[in-house]
Amino acid sequence: MGIRNLYPSDWEQIKSIYEKGIATGNATFQTTAPSFKEWDDSHLKTCRFVDDHDGVVRGWAALTPVSSRCVYAGVAEVSVYVDPAFSGKGIGSNLLHELVKASEQEGIWTLQAGIFPENAASLTIHEKAGFRILGVREKIGKQHGIWRNTVLLERRSQTII
Repeated sequence: MGIRNLYPSDWEQIKSIYEKGIATGNATFQTTAPSFKEWDDSHLKTCRFVDDHDGVVRGWAALTPVSSRCVYAGVAEVSVYVDPAFSGKGIGSNLLHELVKASEQEGIWTLQAGIFPENAASLTIHEKAGFRILGVREKIGKQHGIWRNTVLLERRSQTII
């Protein structure tokens, strides 16, 4: 099937992929997956995609608003997760490409991502998608009691000025 819109019925597979990301220790500061309602409430209602292969969700991507202030309505944070069983197949890159395209159609002018420096695959796909590194946020948060850094990346739309 390929990339399609994410549906609430995909939640169990999305949650499983998210939990696998949590288990790596290099995908998110989160230690547990939220409920669907919490996840749904925190993400934009548009720009939500899954990679579906014969009913198996192999990865997902979505956007979170960075602020509720109206001046930041065109700025969103990117989430891209791929089931480790399917890593290295271009799924993350394809999802990110679709997310970028859809975000511009929705009037979003800036995408940002905070990625652990150890997550080389994620850094690579973001840079290939036109994200640039703004810097390293040192000791930005604790994970299991240990301070962690994140690399802050940004992609400015070339079509929305």
